[in-house]
Amino acid sequence: MPELTLHQIGPNASLQDLGRAGYLRFGLSRGGAMDRIAILEAAALLGQGLELAAIELPSAPVKLSVDAPQRIALTGAPMMAEASGRLLQWGASHRLEAGDVLSLRPTGRGLYSYVAFGGALETDLALGRRSAHFTGGLGQALVAGDVLQLAEDRKLAEPARLLKPDTRFDGGRIRFVTGPQTALYSAETLAAFTQARFTKSTHANRQAAKLEHSGAPFSAEGQLGVVSEVIVPGDIQMTGQGEPFVLLAEQQTMGGYPRIGAVIPQDIARVAQASAGAELWFERISLEEADALYVPESVLLRRIRDTSERLLRDPAEMNDLLGYQLISGMITGQED
Repeated sequence: MPELTLHQIGPNASLQDLGRAGYLRFGLSRGGAMDRIAILEAAALLGQGLELAAIELPSAPVKLSVDAPQRIALTGAPMMAEASGRLLQWGASHRLEAGDVLSLRPTGRGLYSYVAFGGALETDLALGRRSAHFTGGLGQALVAGDVLQLAEDRKLAEPARLLKPDTRFDGGRIRFVTGPQTALYSAETLAAFTQARFTKSTHANRQAAKLEHSGAPFSAEGQLGVVSEVIVPGDIQMTGQGEPFVLLAEQQTMGGYPRIGAVIPQDIARVAQASAGAELWFERISLEEADALYVPESVLLRRIRDTSERLLRDPAEMNDLLGYQLISGMITGQED
């Protein structure tokens, strides 16, 4: 069975997929990739489905190698990538040969990068998924020296693919909808919230991201009487001091702090990927607008696959150039 060896990897790197649905009532949040779009992009590039698992890489240098040919997909926060001296384009699929060493270095854009493989990662399942869930005690961080099993990549002949560029790594507008606790906030407070410019705090992890601003806190009326209830990724929860946190992949399942609203699913990755100090601001939209924007992940996967393009390689970087048929047909060399 093919093997993947991790020679260098940063802290809190882990295997991630789309997480575990259906366990919220047991006290386990969905978890999964911080940037779910990146998992769908990798699946689209490799011709795989929603079950794909990838290595999630918080911003840090990485080196890994494979002992058999494998296609890889590089998605999420852009990194400088090369394989045995060959520069690789980010947001694309590529082929690694046996013994190739893939080296990745952060660029400063975004926080979470992903490497997926054409031969699926063959790790043990936990509650039906391969993803680590640190707060739930499932799985563990990957470390240098780990050797992971891969399935044989049966689509090696498939052409490399390239994604359309995306700006979700640079902060920006975050759309949200109101919820049952929005009424605890006065019209003036809600207006101030949508007019504020926030920066992503360094106080962020897989559970939540704190947002900071220079204005007055966002206080709710009667917040001490809020009853704990179910919360989900994207909820914008205020502390007792009126500081906003956006809940992310491994959020707690219950909470009693008031929520001013909820980020729509399409924009959660933008919050998660924003680097510390990146500017974010909120735009309130209606539930009807949010419903119209919602796309099931199975449909989004097909759309990404349909809009990806064949990756054209630079001949100057093709070490195997003589193996390609560059001219077809025959000529006689005679003039008419």
